[in-house]
Amino acid sequence: MKKNMGTIDRIIRIVLAIVVIILYITGSITGFAAIILGILAIVFIITSMIGFCPLYMPFKISTIGKSK
Repeated sequence: MKKNMGTIDRIIRIVLAIVVIILYITGSITGFAAIILGILAIVFIITSMIGFCPLYMPFKISTIGKSK
């Protein structure tokens, strides 16, 4: 499993996951939306921690900058 996520991509995903968690805790999102966004937040955290996004593979996307 080769990493395909750059630092900025990982930070954005973590920030979005934190926002979803805060919205859930404050009661701004409930029901079906809370479940879907909660699952998405968990996926964002996991992919950010391992630095690999499976959805990038079929499209050959990598947000890692090219080394000089």
